[in-house]
Amino acid sequence: MARGSNSGEPTDWVTRAADDAIRHARRTGPEDRLITCASGASPSGPIHLGNLREFLTVHFVAEEIRRRGLPVRHLHSWDDFDRFRKVPAGVDPSWAEHIGRPLSAVPDPWACHESWAEHFKAPLRDALVELGVEMEEISQTERYRAGAYTEQVLHAIRYRDTVEEVLAKFRTKKAEPVAESDQEAAALADSVADQDEDVAGPGDLARFPYRPYCRDCGRDTVEVTGYDDETTDLDYTCSSCGFSGTTNVTTQHEGKLVWKVDWPMRWSVEGVDFEPAGLDHATPGSSYTVGKELVKRVYATPAPSFTGYAFVGVAGMQKMSSSRGGVPTAADALKILEAPILRWLYVRRQPRQAFNVDFGAEVVRLYDEWDALARKAADPAKRDAQTLAFERARTTSTAGTLPTPAVVVPFRLLSSVADVTAGSAEQISRIVGEVGHAHGTVAELEPRLTKAMTWTAEFVPAEDRTLVRSEPDTARLAALGEDERRWLATLLDRLPDSPDPDELTALVYGVPKLARGLQLDDAPTDEVKADQKAFFKLLYNLLVDADRGPRLPTLLLALGTAKVRALLTPA
Repeated sequence: MARGSNSGEPTDWVTRAADDAIRHARRTGPEDRLITCASGASPSGPIHLGNLREFLTVHFVAEEIRRRGLPVRHLHSWDDFDRFRKVPAGVDPSWAEHIGRPLSAVPDPWACHESWAEHFKAPLRDALVELGVEMEEISQTERYRAGAYTEQVLHAIRYRDTVEEVLAKFRTKKAEPVAESDQEAAALADSVADQDEDVAGPGDLARFPYRPYCRDCGRDTVEVTGYDDETTDLDYTCSSCGFSGTTNVTTQHEGKLVWKVDWPMRWSVEGVDFEPAGLDHATPGSSYTVGKELVKRVYATPAPSFTGYAFVGVAGMQKMSSSRGGVPTAADALKILEAPILRWLYVRRQPRQAFNVDFGAEVVRLYDEWDALARKAADPAKRDAQTLAFERARTTSTAGTLPTPAVVVPFRLLSSVADVTAGSAEQISRIVGEVGHAHGTVAELEPRLTKAMTWTAEFVPAEDRTLVRSEPDTARLAALGEDERRWLATLLDRLPDSPDPDELTALVYGVPKLARGLQLDDAPTDEVKADQKAFFKLLYNLLVDADRGPRLPTLLLALGTAKVRALLTPA
């Protein structure tokens, strides 16, 4: 029997969205019909971590439906027949020549793909494979050029008065802020404004729902000057090149519906049961609210169930815009995050909850949190919404369990050791093995080992990197105070050749206790706490020529007893 949200198992936003999609499918067809969960994206620039929410939201819902034993597909539309709007920073200004042409017709400035659109699709496809996301892809260029939508395009043109009535009703409505900050609200308003359709022609053709690309220059900078309902001939003049011509909408397939009509048209053609979009698409006058009425009145089809999602940003950066470039992508995040952890960032939160992906120190805490959740999920008695999110993040119905290390070593240990050892995989492997994480080969630490090394090398600021002294600081050792000499002597006297991590932690914190006549497991007094602070600073000064650094137990383990003795022993 198909599993639903009332099965007694934990539920979450994925469960509820899947319920809605199934209900929509059963209202519009037989129980066994294929359920379509759709996503869409314009390959106008890097597919950044904000765009990734579109793909993963649909993926998780389709996965839940599939787990219930129902036929489902994740259908993704590439809006590569959209116009090229502007030349982003870093691209030759001469590419302004292509503004107004379809993204699929704009050359790749980097000359590694057949078009601008394909250049930005490719890395996202690779990242989705690593993330375990499988989908059926549609190119809107190919669909329009092949005439797949011709019947629906002609239908929209025949009902253009109804289309205009609906668009006019919403045209005067302003987008209401749905963001938590003024900055995000402004971004939403800009996004909504971008969806307004330009005037297409004079008089009753001003809001014509179909826009051809100029046959001569390939741009959409055309004015519709006439249309014959019987022949479906459409006359136009291009403001860019001056060309005047006629295209036959039925046979020549040289244009597309304007966006707010195009989206609901596709819902009807593809039989879409669920599709998410940014929260800005659900504000008054925006794409979903307009499309919901258009698909009902023009195509006599109910709108799909809908989930609005909030923005995803990067800590310390403004709202991401793919047209600006220079924003982190899924591929960037996968350099330092295991695929299940990146998936988990999206599935554990309600779609309407905005969040940031932090490439800084938060990465260490994130791994700690994930590892703690993994331990919790191993106990069936602790199954809840959190462990359900963990399961959704780490497994898919087709790929099974996504790659995780056979031997789980805390990320903070791997990254600290990578920092101290300058990223030697073999040396890191040796050290973590010596401190209690036994393993046979380096491969058993992957993919986490490589991600920890990458994070340390590429994302930790130079001023926060650890540079181990090559020689003892003889001047500082000669100037040691009485307490400092006692601390170092006690540490070196008790430092084992092969220390245990817990034993070493107790020793580092306990040296000042022993110096004041206490035992290692005694609670520290205020005087001991002050001594610990001074002792730790001394060790950092002598080992890495800094006042702070990696956790001292980790640093000492990474350096090894011989190196520590060499740097801390007075002449």
